[in-house]
Order: sequence, then structure tokens, then C-alpha cells
Amino acid sequence: MPDAMKMTKKTRKNLKIGLLFALPWLIGFAVFTVYPVVASFYFSFTEYHVTTPPQWIGLENYHKLFNDILFTKSLTNTLYYVAGLVPLGLLVGLILAVLLVQPLKEIVIYRSMIYLPSIVPAFAFATVGLWFFNPYLGFVNSFLSLFGIEGPMWLSDEKWAKITIILLSQWGAGGTALIYMAALKDIPKELYEAAALDGATRWQMFRKITLPLISPATLFYLITSSLAAFQIFDLPQIMTGGGPANSTLSYVMYLYRHAFTYVNMGYASAMAWFLFLLALLVTFIIFKTSKRWVFYYGSK
Repeated sequence: MPDAMKMTKKTRKNLKIGLLFALPWLIGFAVFTVYPVVASFYFSFTEYHVTTPPQWIGLENYHKLFNDILFTKSLTNTLYYVAGLVPLGLLVGLILAVLLVQPLKEIVIYRSMIYLPSIVPAFAFATVGLWFFNPYLGFVNSFLSLFGIEGPMWLSDEKWAKITIILLSQWGAGGTALIYMAALKDIPKELYEAAALDGATRWQMFRKITLPLISPATLFYLITSSLAAFQIFDLPQIMTGGGPANSTLSYVMYLYRHAFTYVNMGYASAMAWFLFLLALLVTFIIFKTSKRWVFYYGSK
């Protein structure tokens, strides 16, 4: 064995000590992450109601998915959430980031005010949102009435309920703004100075310099926000419970019902694995297409 491959007595001792310190985490990871994932994959091929032993039924749970009206409804609603939340969150976060990197004396206060809502618990935030969008006494409709506009029923209207939840979700855009602020501050000022000397306008500099150089942050945002949108649960669960007429029922809400209300763990596990494969596909597409529009400063 080459000398480089041999482990000294001290190295082996350090390795054992390191593994010993990591052992609690490794046990927790195996018990609370690896085992549930493997078990859910097995349960997805069984009829399992927790109180009775699982019975193998093969692909029957997956076959039922595509004959389930509420499964189709919840999946459609979730895709609607993804299509609304991801681009709108990107736009709001980027606009806030551009505003929050301006050289103002009070900018620290503004940054705190923008970021603080993103750490508010979902329940408290949903309670405030219900008041804001109350169709009769809410702030939004009261404000619209000042201009002679009759506001919609918002969460009580099938056409507006999902849109309302998408709008409310932008309350936590401070986290996205923080990521973009870091990306914007990392762009060398010399590039803007050189572009200004060449006669470039602000819009041209934003389009040709800013957007390409913050594209790694955009890639990170697209992946994380897409995964979060696929798993949207708390706001529609607290604010509407899936109503009216299941118009806000998300995929994870329906999965939760089967798992913990109907205690149908086999069917819920099949739903979970379908969602995993769908999210994996979307992530793969984003990564595959990112080669065309993600640029890293200083790379060839």
C-alpha cells in the first residue's frame, strides 16, 4: 500500500473521535430521515391505515391518483400557485433589493422593516391577512372604495381566492430581497463606471450587467421558491381550509388529509412520492436550462 494511503495511529484515533462526536447526528439522520423516506416508499405500494398491518397492493395507489378528482384539483391548484408565486416573488424581491442598496442614511431602518415580516409566524401573518382582505371591513376594500372601486370577495370568491393567497405570500419577500442585495453588492462598480463612460443608459446597464451577474442568485431563488411553492400549506390551510369549493386546496393539504384525517398512509405516501418526482423534474429542467442564462463573473 502506498505511504499516502496508510493511516497513522494518530489519524485513526482522530477519525474515531470525529465519528464518535458525529454519531448522535448520524443516528438522528438515520432514524428521522433515512428510515421515513424508505418506509414511505414501501408504504406507497401498500394499503396501510396505521392501526392495521400494511397489505401489499402494488401500483394500485398510484393508479387511484389519476382517478381521484380532488387529486387533480389539488395538483392544478398547486401548479397555479407555482406559476404565480415564483415569478411574482422574484419580481418583488428584486425590486426591493434594488431599492434597499441605495445610499441612504435611513437604509438600515428600511431594510429591517422589509425583512421583519418574513420571520413573522404563519398563524399571526394569516390572521392579519384575513383582516386585510375581509370583503366588508378589510383595509384593502376600504382603500379601494375611496376611489369608487368595489373590491371583490377575495378569499370568499373562487376566482380570487388563490390570487389573494399569492399576493399575501409576498409579505415574506424580505428573504428574497436579502439574497438579491448580497448579489447586487458583489457586482464590481468598475463595470458600471465603464458602461457609463460608453454612454450606456441605466436600463441598459441593468439589463446587460446587473441581470446577468445576479443570475446565480436567480438560479438559487428559482429552485428554492419552486420547491416551497409545491409544498404550500400553511396559508391556505389557516385562511381558507381549502375552500371555497376546494379552489385553494393545495397538493400538500390534500396529502395531509389522507395521512392524518383519513389515516390512509399508503395513499398519502404515493402522493408524497409523486410530488417528489414532480419537484425533481422541475428542478432538473431549471438546472438543465440554467447553462444558457446563468453567468459567473470572472469565469471563461
